[in-house]
Amino acid sequence: MHADHNQNSAVDPIIRFEKVTKIFGDLTVLRELDFEVGPQEKVTIVGPSGSGKTTILRVLMTLEKPNNGVIWVDGDPLWHEKKDGKLVEAKEKHLRKVRGKIGMVFQHFYLFPHMTALRNVTEAPIHVLKMPKGDAEERAKELLNKVGLSDKFEHYPSQLSGGQKQRVAIARALAMRPKVMLFDEVTSALDPELVGEVLNVIRELAEEGDMAMLLVTHEMGFAREVSDRVVFFDKGQVVEQGPPADIFDNPQSERTKTFFSAILRH
Repeated sequence: MHADHNQNSAVDPIIRFEKVTKIFGDLTVLRELDFEVGPQEKVTIVGPSGSGKTTILRVLMTLEKPNNGVIWVDGDPLWHEKKDGKLVEAKEKHLRKVRGKIGMVFQHFYLFPHMTALRNVTEAPIHVLKMPKGDAEERAKELLNKVGLSDKFEHYPSQLSGGQKQRVAIARALAMRPKVMLFDEVTSALDPELVGEVLNVIRELAEEGDMAMLLVTHEMGFAREVSDRVVFFDKGQVVEQGPPADIFDNPQSERTKTFFSAILRH
């Protein structure tokens, strides 16, 4: 049975949007979006501000509820559950269970200010995964070490730089052993000299390769380097997608060409 499961997961996407629409007031930010991410695939979403890129991540984290469509995560519907062969609106328990497969790192860290770096990373594994405290601390130390913060276990967020806070946030998301990691403009609130240390950590995670990653970023050089696929997104829909070299060097759509020529001129 185990072998079958592995065969399936090689082809079934870990994330699948089917005709997903999200409307804010009179603005349609996702327009019947069909979009998927394969297991272990690294996908970067690029596009103009206000194109709906971050909304994709927010509906996956259940921070925004789609108006229409179905989202699947690792074979389970996210906002729906199956009842008598039909998809009905999901209860909170189901939402939590499916969302547990996803880790997210936000633009603005959102660390608990009154907790040390170590406690920020152990808090959810202890309370949500019910992991014994000793195991959670051991894992948190491993992860903080992995993101280059082995000397900062007992520091509070106020004692850390923006880049260090963002690396604690990455360790905290990894502590929940997600199958997919979402990164939302994780360097855009950082001072320029701190951007590299955060991108290095994400690059290492991408190279390890065992997690799917979905990134929204303005860092085009980085997107080119870490992505299996780059998706150009505009007005709530995928305009064009493909391997980074195709999208950056030989875009087909006029909208994609215009977007890149504007950015790359700067």
